[in-house]
Amino acid sequence: MKILTVEDLVRKFSLKVLTGENKLKQQIKQSRSHRPGLEFVGHFDFFPTERVQILGRKEITYLHKLSIEERQMRIGNIVKYHPPCFIVTAGQEGLTYLTQYCLEEGIPLLCTNEPQPTSEFITNLDDYMLKTLAPAIAVHGVCINVYGMGILLRGNSGVGKSETAHTMIGRGHRLVADDIVVLKKLSPRTILGTHDGKTKEFLALRSIGLLNVVRLYGRKAFQDETRIALDIELTKWQKNSLNNELDHEAKYTEYMGVQIPHIEIQLQPGRDVAGLIEAAANNWLLKQQGYSAAEEFMQRLESDI
Repeated sequence: MKILTVEDLVRKFSLKVLTGENKLKQQIKQSRSHRPGLEFVGHFDFFPTERVQILGRKEITYLHKLSIEERQMRIGNIVKYHPPCFIVTAGQEGLTYLTQYCLEEGIPLLCTNEPQPTSEFITNLDDYMLKTLAPAIAVHGVCINVYGMGILLRGNSGVGKSETAHTMIGRGHRLVADDIVVLKKLSPRTILGTHDGKTKEFLALRSIGLLNVVRLYGRKAFQDETRIALDIELTKWQKNSLNNELDHEAKYTEYMGVQIPHIEIQLQPGRDVAGLIEAAANNWLLKQQGYSAAEEFMQRLESDI
C-alpha cells in the first residue's frame, strides 16, 4: 500500500496552504473524506478522526452564524481530535478564527483554488485517495481495454501477449499496461488494472523494439486504467485438447480475494487470437445482461421435441 500524505493532496489538487506548512508530511490512512456536521453540534460518537475533513459552504455558513464564544467551542471540540487536515472549498471567506485554531494545534488548513462545488471536489478527492491507498500487486502480463472493459492477458514469456495487444490496438482497442500490470483492489468485487508509471504508453515487441503507442497511433490507443473483467491466459496449442462444447464451465482466477472470470486461449498459426478476445469480451458483456447463447440453443432444441 502506498503512503499518502497531506502534501500529496496539495500537489494533486493544487491546494493553497493556509496553516501547517511543517505538517504536510502527515500521513492519510483513510480513503474517504468527511464533512463534519453532527460534530459541530456536539455528537462525536462516530467521528472519523483519521479522515480528511472537508468544510464547504454549508459548514462555513453555519459557523459564521454562531456567536464568537459558541464558534470557539464548536471548532475547539473538533480540532482537539487532530484530523490529518482540513480542506475548505474555494469561495469561503472570514476564516480567521479557523486559521487561528489550526495554527495553534499544528493542523494543516488547506483551501481549493478553483471554484468547484464541494460535492464534486469530494468525489474527485475520494476517488484519488481510494486508488492511491488500495492494496496493490504487480503481475507479469499485458492489460488492454476492449469495448470498454479491462482484459488481463497472461502467459509465458514469448507466447505473444504484446504482439496480440498490438493487433488489438490496430482494431481500435486501447493499451493500459505492458509487461508489468499493477492490480489494485478497490472493493471486494473490483480490481483495477493500471501501469507502474515507468512503462506508461510503452509496448515492447520482439524483433521491433520499444514502441510509444501514443506517438505512433494517437491518444486513442492508450488509457491509464481500466476495471478488470476478464483474465485471459494465452497458451501453446495442445492437440486434441479443445472441443466444440456448447458452453464451458466457468473458471476464475483470484487476485487479492477477488475472483475474475478466466479463459484459456491456445495459440496456433492461423488462429485469429484478437478476434477470439473480442468474441470473449462481447460474450461476457451479454452474460452480464442475462443472455446465454448455449441456453437459447438448448431451448430451440427442446422446442422441436
